[in-house]
Amino acid sequence: MSVAPSVAQMTVDCYRKAGQILRGSSLRNGNVVCLDRDNSDDVMVTADLHGNRTNFRRILEIADLENHPRRHLVFQEVCHGGPTYPKAGGCMSHLMLEDIAKLVIQFPNQVHFLISNHELAELTDFPIMKAGKMLNLMFRCGMGQMYGDAVPMIRAAQLEFLGSLPIAIRIGERLMVTHSLPKGCDADPFDITIFDREINAHDRACGGSLHRLVWGRDFRQENVDYLAQQLGIDLFITGHEPCQYGFSSPNSRQIVLDCCSRLGKYLMIPMADELTQDDLLNRIHSLHAPVLETIS
Repeated sequence: MSVAPSVAQMTVDCYRKAGQILRGSSLRNGNVVCLDRDNSDDVMVTADLHGNRTNFRRILEIADLENHPRRHLVFQEVCHGGPTYPKAGGCMSHLMLEDIAKLVIQFPNQVHFLISNHELAELTDFPIMKAGKMLNLMFRCGMGQMYGDAVPMIRAAQLEFLGSLPIAIRIGERLMVTHSLPKGCDADPFDITIFDREINAHDRACGGSLHRLVWGRDFRQENVDYLAQQLGIDLFITGHEPCQYGFSSPNSRQIVLDCCSRLGKYLMIPMADELTQDDLLNRIHSLHAPVLETIS
């Protein structure tokens, strides 16, 4: 399968236009999207999707952005996972990445796509293996099955788009959404200048500041307390970590969301002052209604 040249060019144009919108957003301060009462009524935060098309459609249905022009929708980690092409088995999640770019164009300043470790892995060719499969290779194989000889030009535009992604969403004064939190901040303070300055190749490389931010799994109270003090933040909402029930609260400052499975959860956050962790936990909702078992 290989699409017509006109379709391939439309994909290139879409990626480039979406990247320009993200970079030029009036809501963006450095690498952070800043949401407050002046520009928002509420924010729907979602987490890792990994190509789950059913959950992606459900998120759009719940968000209903057309009828809520002051609602913001946060996506993260759509690459690597979900359905595969029937013949060669290439990963189809590149199509969801394209859908995100289309949404950015359709709803500029409402749709926000955070950089995650899997998108960063595509941007830097950092290999990820899961269940014996090289995810980057499967992703590239899927693009090849769809676009054939047009892959190089689409790939170039795709990388431009990935390079434009913000690294955090700040909601009000004291709440921040990032894909994850860096490890060992209490022992090795995190370089918080990354939120404000131009991100470079060293930041993206293994061990660099951006890599450290999106790959970290350190849920110790001491770690999150130190980072919160550095940033002047009370609470963090992250993804990255699989959650059996779609969410977890591993410490007093962090809520982890997971949108990969049937039990996927999301947060609908009103633009209000002084939200506590309990306030946020009470605003976690299931993407799907629970399935009730019947006894025959």
